[in-house]
Amino acid sequence: MAAASDKPNENPWARMPGPSVVTFGFDVLDRVEQAVAMVKERLKRAVAALDAAGIPHAVVGGHAVAAWVARIDPAAVRTTVDVDLLIGRADLPRAIVALESVGFVHSFTFGINIFVDGPQGKAREAVHILFAGEPVKPADLAAAPDLAAAQTLDGYRIVELDRLITMKLTAYRDKDRTHLRDMIDVGLIDASTLDRVPAELRPRLEQLLANPES
Repeated sequence: MAAASDKPNENPWARMPGPSVVTFGFDVLDRVEQAVAMVKERLKRAVAALDAAGIPHAVVGGHAVAAWVARIDPAAVRTTVDVDLLIGRADLPRAIVALESVGFVHSFTFGINIFVDGPQGKAREAVHILFAGEPVKPADLAAAPDLAAAQTLDGYRIVELDRLITMKLTAYRDKDRTHLRDMIDVGLIDASTLDRVPAELRPRLEQLLANPES
């Protein structure tokens, strides 16, 4: 059998290009911490603006998942860079005025109303507006919940757990499956949850419960 190297005594690792460990300064960790703080500030500013305008709303998406997971295991909380808020469609004109008054810029991108943080804001860090009682996408198997399906956690109106699970099962992108796995991992989702989600979404949850890595 041929040797892995042209020279029998040569260390094969010696021919690998570049170092296997790269050193970064502590400033990198500082920037990560600052980025997380900026997302939290963006969430607080958006919610405060809607509160001040008297616009009913609820936090959904990754931040809602984080709030629920934190009640069980704060160490299992996953950060997210965008902010998803649920409002009534009739309140959109007032929400635009309220959010733009605190520095956000409204646009309609890929079928979603988003608010970037200032003229140089990035879409990946935007506030996303979803409409209560309506599907996010026309082909969705379930509509977004109404605003009655929310409760206060950590000072925010957060969508109720089963409705949040339904939203994540409906979207079912890679990041939604990751959020569902997080909730499975801390015990917020188990076999009993199957009876509390729409029948058409149960196969997705059954698959994740049987094989969380799927």
